[in-house]
Amino acid sequence: MSPEHQPSRPVQVIHAAIVVVLLGLFFGFAAWRLDHNWQWERLWTYRNKFAFGFLVTILLSAASLIGSLLLGVLAAFGRRSRILFVRYLSRVYIEAIRGTPLLVQTIFFFYFIGTAYRLENRYWMGILILSFFAGAYVAEIIRAGLASIPTAQLETARSLCFTPAQTLRYIVIPQLARIVLPPLTGQFASLVKDSSILSFIAVNELTKNVLEVDALTFTTFENLAILAVLYLLITLPISLLTRNLERKMTYAT
Repeated sequence: MSPEHQPSRPVQVIHAAIVVVLLGLFFGFAAWRLDHNWQWERLWTYRNKFAFGFLVTILLSAASLIGSLLLGVLAAFGRRSRILFVRYLSRVYIEAIRGTPLLVQTIFFFYFIGTAYRLENRYWMGILILSFFAGAYVAEIIRAGLASIPTAQLETARSLCFTPAQTLRYIVIPQLARIVLPPLTGQFASLVKDSSILSFIAVNELTKNVLEVDALTFTTFENLAILAVLYLLITLPISLLTRNLERKMTYAT
């Protein structure tokens, strides 16, 4: 939305307040109708367990984000490679990962590949699994971004005697970053939530720790509410940071 069409700050605050009130009434009415005996105080005892799971999820997600970005870039350029073997390898990787559920991949890589190659550290395996999973989606995002850059610009760069490195730095990367940033943000936020699948291989991330607390306290609704809030504390800053970067990278076309 252009600046001249932006609503004033008081109008934005009023509408945001209306949304918050409506959501509060919606969930408040559901809680009242449920007639549930809320026991939030029982969860305070397990605050360190929540904090540990929260920290592990952040570290796993951060490492997986870096790994998936590296794999995605390699696979995206591999799809465009002139070497047939590299192109086929990249395509098989992308199609195989995108065509199978993450849960199946997690169990297969950990118990089959991990056991065969003596990869016993659950945390490193979790990072590898998430990196390979998200890397396939990142590769398709980057490939689509590269395809959207007009070939006339690349031909112009060649006519001006730009080296491949200069073409990549001054023409491809600035446009590619602006194009792929929104979908990459969505993929990275999904990766944070997908890390909960690692609880199936006994990685002590956030979801596993919350479920363990629930098994001890039998306070399911309270634990699920805390789980949702903690995941939002990770994903919302990613979205806000990306919106800020989008505004800085937007220019007239």
